[in-house]
Amino acid sequence: MQYVYLLKSLKVDRKYIGCTADLKKRFVPWRVVYYEDFIDKIDAFKREKELKNEFTKKRHLLSRLENSLKNLNGPRP
Repeated sequence: MQYVYLLKSLKVDRKYIGCTADLKKRFVPWRVVYYEDFIDKIDAFKREKELKNEFTKKRHLLSRLENSLKNLNGPRP
């Protein structure tokens, strides 16, 4: 399984979009805000590239997660 994810740093105001087969390795010191899972690695890398390089798609994703990103410093689920 491959995952495309959006992380937010718990230490600085920084977000990161990436792709990995092992999502748990990406947790520290980042917090997973959102992820999509893909069975095929090529599909996952295509989606990662879309989110990193196409401003409209990245902006749309960030706007959908606006409240989640604002409330990250609250209690963890």
